[in-house]
Amino acid sequence: MTESASASPRRWLFVLTILVGSFLLFQVQPMVARMVLPKLGGAPAVWNSAMLVYQALLLGGYAYAHWLGRFTVRRQATIHLALFVVAALWLPLSIANIAPPGPGQEALWVPLLLFASIGPVFFVVSAQAPLMQRWFAADTRAGDPYYLYAASNLGSFAGLISYPALVEPSLPLAAQSWGWTGGYALLVLLVAGTAAARWHGKAETHDSDAGSGEPRPTWRRQMHWLLIAAVPSGLMLSTTTHLTTDIVAMPLLWVLPLGLYLLSFVIAFSTAERLTQIITLIAPVVLLAVGGLGLMSSGGGAMTIALASLAMLFVVATALHGYLYHLRPATEHLTLFYLIMSAGGVLGGLFAALFAPLLFDWVYEHPLLILAAALLMPLPVLIPWDKWLKLTPRTARLVVALMVAVAFFISQHMAAEWTGGLDRTAIIWGIGILAIGILVIGWRWAFVGVLAFMMLGFGGGVTIAESFGDKRVRSYFGVYTVSDYPESQQRRLAHGTTLHGLQRTDAAHRRDPTTYYGHKSGVGLTLDKAEMLAGPEASIGIVGLGAGTLACYRKPGQQWTIFEIDPAMVQIARDPKKFTYLSDCAGDTSIVIGDARLQLAKQPPGRFDVIVIDAFSSDAIPLHLLTKEAIGIYSRALKPDGILLIHISNRFFDLEPVLAEEGKKRGWSTAIRLDPGPDGTQIDDLTASNWVALTATPQRMQQLTGGLRPRADAAEDGAWVPLRSRPNFERWTDDYASTLPVLIWKHILGGRDE
Repeated sequence: MTESASASPRRWLFVLTILVGSFLLFQVQPMVARMVLPKLGGAPAVWNSAMLVYQALLLGGYAYAHWLGRFTVRRQATIHLALFVVAALWLPLSIANIAPPGPGQEALWVPLLLFASIGPVFFVVSAQAPLMQRWFAADTRAGDPYYLYAASNLGSFAGLISYPALVEPSLPLAAQSWGWTGGYALLVLLVAGTAAARWHGKAETHDSDAGSGEPRPTWRRQMHWLLIAAVPSGLMLSTTTHLTTDIVAMPLLWVLPLGLYLLSFVIAFSTAERLTQIITLIAPVVLLAVGGLGLMSSGGGAMTIALASLAMLFVVATALHGYLYHLRPATEHLTLFYLIMSAGGVLGGLFAALFAPLLFDWVYEHPLLILAAALLMPLPVLIPWDKWLKLTPRTARLVVALMVAVAFFISQHMAAEWTGGLDRTAIIWGIGILAIGILVIGWRWAFVGVLAFMMLGFGGGVTIAESFGDKRVRSYFGVYTVSDYPESQQRRLAHGTTLHGLQRTDAAHRRDPTTYYGHKSGVGLTLDKAEMLAGPEASIGIVGLGAGTLACYRKPGQQWTIFEIDPAMVQIARDPKKFTYLSDCAGDTSIVIGDARLQLAKQPPGRFDVIVIDAFSSDAIPLHLLTKEAIGIYSRALKPDGILLIHISNRFFDLEPVLAEEGKKRGWSTAIRLDPGPDGTQIDDLTASNWVALTATPQRMQQLTGGLRPRADAAEDGAWVPLRSRPNFERWTDDYASTLPVLIWKHILGGRDE
């Protein structure tokens, strides 16, 4: 005989409520990040700052849920539903209208903007997971509520993945916001339903007075929870930064670490204990094999290392979260447990997103968090060799110390022979250290030491040595490294994995334009003709400074203005000990610091004859600089017959259809210069590049190009060809822009890394 509906614990209702709430939380995160693009752009640090805000609001929601637990379920429900109504004043979601940040203030401005835009709504929805579990447990027949946390993270994962895959390509932002508002209304109804199911529940706290009678967890135990929760959270953010900085700048890469982090909760807090045990068993080996590369500051195997790093994050996070689940308290301390977990998430986020960029000149938070994981995670012994050999504990420790010493000497040899990549010799020596690490898993001090030695051997020594010079700078927008190559008489500026500038160091050629900016590139062809096109006093606007390479196209009498978002980049380009393009050719050039779109909007109408947009951050698309509204700002700043040049060279995106559609809608003339570089490859100082020219005046385009050539002639010197368009391609606007239609899937799947 089955229970009546009124008498059942109604598990389905609580599961559904938690799923919907978590789905909404992780839909709003990328949605708001997308909304903020026109104000600041899409650097990885922006996402990390946004994640820190979400974690802080989540902590607030969990603290609120913990506080509510002192009341009866009826009073909890009344307060919670009232708060839902108040938070609804922030709907539909939109970005708050606050003043843009000053240079260097982005790290504080992004959190302020997000708090003002979605703070109350995110706060009340974030309380769902612990509060619903608490209400669920109010019925003694309901059973263990902790498995509902797996449902919560499953909903979060679904929300996160569905946004770039389904929501963003299908709906403009306004429709997304209204759709989210509808989901919010549904959630309010579901919360009311769960409240009705537990309307007569009693007070849930006075911890030791109810439930199992387990005493309140000690401060030491709470600190243990805090640290175990902090490491996977920080590692998730550091993996994102590390991959996009030093491994491969793959689009949408931020989705993968966060998604795997959420999935680790699903497994660890579910009933799949056997799977968690298996993952925990292999986690130390994975940490050694992949974490040992954590100090390597070169791309090495690119996509292979990226995938391995993601696998390590998932395995380590699952092992640590499984350990956290193993340490969970009785249900009367449930909200305290989740509160401490959330505080740990914020702690890890603060370290990775806020403090690390201020403290370190490289992504050192990543190897530090890997070592922290080794200090905290369970270390089940794989090979009990000391038991097989029947060694005494003292003798076993001596043997372990000897093995650690051997690992140290191998790492020193590897560091001395390091050539910057994973060659065969490095891999063989690395396997030797890995074997030692596996043998010492039962001794935590030895395991952590061997892991650290492995990091030093695999390029760590070089990475650390570079921090003692002045060749590397870290800012909110990335890590910049200046490197000398005496054999080729070159000095290079790298932004993560991407070549950001190059200068010849020999006096005869140090003013020569290099990389994407050669005389046969689209920008070179245009700036060489600037005097012919616009007269001797041509006004030129450059968006994106880099090493300052374009400065040597400036001719006497021309008026140049350079727009650069990152003050660190300005310091590099202006330092003659690093690059001399500016000091040699255009030392008095005005440099405006700030987001180019916002700064160009402040310029007087019709100021520029030519505007050059060259603002990629590694291979990330400056999406907010390519929308209808952005092009409108450039159009206003241009003279009626001015020329707009946009650099669209990219490994992962085909942006021709974006600008072809924009030109078509505006009735502008468009052309593209597909410069193959010498023999189509990066040889000597030049690099293949794609530059698009747009102008409202057909005569001006004719003057620039001399007439468009057939696409088959694209590789010929100086040839401008028509842009390639796509049928039914939807114009990008601030309200709608999806990168999925322009992804070059074969390059992503093939891991191409030029």
